[in-house]
Amino acid sequence: MPLDEVGEACGVAGLWHRDADVARLCSYALVALQHRGQESAGVVTGDRRTLRQAGGMGLVQQVFDEAKLAAMRGHVAVGHVRYATAGGSTEANIQPLLGITRLGSAFALAHNGNLTGIGDRERSPDAVAGGADTQELVDALADRTDDVAGALRAVLPQVRGAFSIVVATTGALYAARDPQGFRPLCLGRLPDGGLVVVSETVALDTLGATLLREVAPGELVTIDDRGTRGELFADARPAPCVFERVYFARQDSLLDGVRVQGMRHAMGVLLAREAPAVADVVTAVPDTARPAAMGYAQESGLPYVEALVRNQYLGRTFIKPSDFERSLGVRMKINVVPEAVAGKRVVVVDDSIVRSTSMREVVQLLRRAGAAEVHVRVSSAPVRWPCFFGVNMRSRAELVASDRTVAEVGVLVGGDSLNYLSVRGMVEAAGGGPACTGCFTGVYPAAVPTAGHVHLERTVPAQIG
Repeated sequence: MPLDEVGEACGVAGLWHRDADVARLCSYALVALQHRGQESAGVVTGDRRTLRQAGGMGLVQQVFDEAKLAAMRGHVAVGHVRYATAGGSTEANIQPLLGITRLGSAFALAHNGNLTGIGDRERSPDAVAGGADTQELVDALADRTDDVAGALRAVLPQVRGAFSIVVATTGALYAARDPQGFRPLCLGRLPDGGLVVVSETVALDTLGATLLREVAPGELVTIDDRGTRGELFADARPAPCVFERVYFARQDSLLDGVRVQGMRHAMGVLLAREAPAVADVVTAVPDTARPAAMGYAQESGLPYVEALVRNQYLGRTFIKPSDFERSLGVRMKINVVPEAVAGKRVVVVDDSIVRSTSMREVVQLLRRAGAAEVHVRVSSAPVRWPCFFGVNMRSRAELVASDRTVAEVGVLVGGDSLNYLSVRGMVEAAGGGPACTGCFTGVYPAAVPTAGHVHLERTVPAQIG
C-alpha cells in the first residue's frame, strides 16, 4: 500500500472449544490478523462462571506473554487487534469491551467496522470520525432487559453502518455481520472439532482450521454446546468493501471464495491494458502492490524487478498519525536496489494513493537511484471521498485526489506520468459483483451522515458503468 497508509478498522477472532487453550489459540489468530491493526491487542476468555480480560498497546506478541495467556483459561475466547478509526489511540479503547445486560448477563464484544447510528440515534460526521462507536454498541446491548442472545436479536436490526462482531458469554460465542457485509468475517472448524470465527481465512490457516463458510451479510451466528446455528436479523444487501480487495486483506486470504492475490494480479493486468507505459522494467511498492505489479509486467511484456526493498520490522505507515511521521516512515521503511533501476525507464505500481506522502518519497528514491524515468501506475481508482464504514479516510480534505485531476496528482508526486485503474476495471478484477466503492465514487450502499446531518443513500450497482 501507499506508505502513507490508510488505517483499517481492526481484526477480530472468536473461538469455542471445551478442551483447548482458547486464549493461546486466539492470540495465534490475532497474530495472523496483525496487518489489520497494530496499535493494540486484547483477548477475553470465559469459563462457565467468569469472563477474564487482558490486553495492551502494541503488537500481539508484545502484549501477551506466557504468564498472561496461562492465566486465561476457559472454553470461549474473543480477541481483537485495533487501528483507531474511531475513538483515538488510548488504552481505554482497547477491545474486546465488557458489558452486562439489565438481566445480569455479562458479555465481551470485539468489533471491526464503524457505526453510523443505532435506533433513532444518528451519529454526526464528527462522531463517526472520532467517537468510540463500539462502546455505543455495548451500551445499547447492556440497556436491554434480555440475556445476551435476546439483546443481540433486538439491537442488531437497529444498527447502521459497518460491523463484523464477535461476542462471548460464559455459555456461547456469537458472530454477526452487517447487511452489506462491508468487512469480512468467516467461520471455520479446528481439526479436533472446535469452532473459530475470524476476520480473514489466513487466521484459519494459521490454526490449521478448515473454512466452513463466510458469515452472511445480515446474519447472527450462535455457537454453543448444542452446535452452530445461523439466523438472519436483516435482509442481506451485499456491498463488501472493494478496498479490502485492493489493500487491506492479506493476499493469501480468500474473500467470497476468491484468493486476494488473484484479484490483485487481475487489477495489474487490467491496469496494463488501460494505462500502458513505454518503459524498461516494472517494480512494486512492497508489499501489497506486488501481485498487481506482476500482473502489469506480465500483460505488458516487461520484466518485473524487485527494486524496492521493505524493512519488515517497521509497521504500516498509513497507520502513522502525522504527515511528517508518514514521510519519515517511508524513508525508514523502503530502500532501493540501484542496479535494478539505474538508467532505466521504470514503471512503479502501487495499490492506491491516498494522501500522496508515500509515492512522492518513492519517486524521489527511484530518481536518486538513477532511474531515467519514473511512471507511476495505481491498481485502483483515485480515492476522492471519505469512508464512513471503517477506513481511516475521514474527510475529503486529506485525500490528494479529492480536488485534483489525475494530471495534477502526477505533478504532485513527481512522476513522468501517472495513471489509475478505472472503477470498472477495479470492480471487475475484484469479482464483478456488488461492492462498496464509496471512497472512489461518492456513491455509498448505505445511509451516510453529511455535514448537515442529512443522510443519503445511493446503492452501488453490481456492475459499474
